[in-house]
Amino acid sequence: MTYLIGLLSVIFLILAIMIVNKSMALSKGIQGTETDADVPVDGANNLNAIGFIIFLVLGSIGAAWSFFHARPDFLPVAASEHGVKTDSMFWISMGVITFAFFVTNALLFVFPFLYRYKKGNVATFYPVNHKLELIWTVIPAIVMAVLVFTGWRTWRDITSQAPGNAVVIEVTGHQFGWYVRYAGNDDNKLGNNNYKLIDNTNSIGIDFTDEKSFDDFTANEMHIPKGVPVLLKIKAQDVLHSVYLPYQRVKMDAVPGMPTKFWFVPTISTDEMRYKTGNPDFNYKLNCTEICGSGHFGMAITVFVDEPDEYAAWCKQQKPFLTQNPDYLAKVPEKFKTKAQKYIEAPVVETDSTTATETVTAGTASLR
Repeated sequence: MTYLIGLLSVIFLILAIMIVNKSMALSKGIQGTETDADVPVDGANNLNAIGFIIFLVLGSIGAAWSFFHARPDFLPVAASEHGVKTDSMFWISMGVITFAFFVTNALLFVFPFLYRYKKGNVATFYPVNHKLELIWTVIPAIVMAVLVFTGWRTWRDITSQAPGNAVVIEVTGHQFGWYVRYAGNDDNKLGNNNYKLIDNTNSIGIDFTDEKSFDDFTANEMHIPKGVPVLLKIKAQDVLHSVYLPYQRVKMDAVPGMPTKFWFVPTISTDEMRYKTGNPDFNYKLNCTEICGSGHFGMAITVFVDEPDEYAAWCKQQKPFLTQNPDYLAKVPEKFKTKAQKYIEAPVVETDSTTATETVTAGTASLR
């Protein structure tokens, strides 16, 4: 290690001496102690100029290759109404940025080649050009204003009030998974919840003093209907998470203590996307895109986009949380007991067939 450090020190010292000598030679030319004819110009001058052009050409080819090589891994067409708009806005912005990138970099690399040092060349003193300054200031400002206004309008539409017929789903992030609660089949309204009511069974603290909670049900996967507005009410129990549905272009942070929301209209069902991708095992996923701990990588649940009638049938099959956990009836206020009681299934009385047969036989004999 000591030998390596010593070797590097010698190399850096030699380079430093070379740079100092070069700087001294250039400073003599600037101070006028040498004429233009006396300033030595080595082959590096042309070599550097040509290098600019080579770098420009190879860099442009590499950028184009990178884009087309990665294109098969791009997400397919957006599976939501707003996603089509955001994709369009994204590609328009990328087009403008790419055009500006290639124009400015072409000028940046071509000018050093064209105007490299040559004997007899005299620089033109060009202190100001107001017309040129207006052009390169006003045009980018207008383009930026159009892009910003278009983005603001799209974001305004996305974050507007959800339609009244939207399916309401609550998504709660926790380390490391998602709790999904649906507004029930009877009222399509989510009941209240309270973190103080969380226990081993009631993981999201459903509040049964609110009658709208009686028909709410939970699921380990998410089902949403195609062509119908879906409102996600997003919460977090512990740290910062982020709801991400890549194919639907849905992303919204889940912040502890600050509920957020996102509504969208799915347009491509799971079966249709399986056909489009040629993958019969394809499923949509809801992922977390905010690093939230050691289990972040596995924080995902399966999402099914169903046809409306299939979604309605699936919902009918789900049992309310209160039905699956009748002990929570004790937490319902007396004034709501009658309403809550209808969600409690009557216990099934199992009878012994042998005993029943003997009883019937005995009863028949006594009648005789």
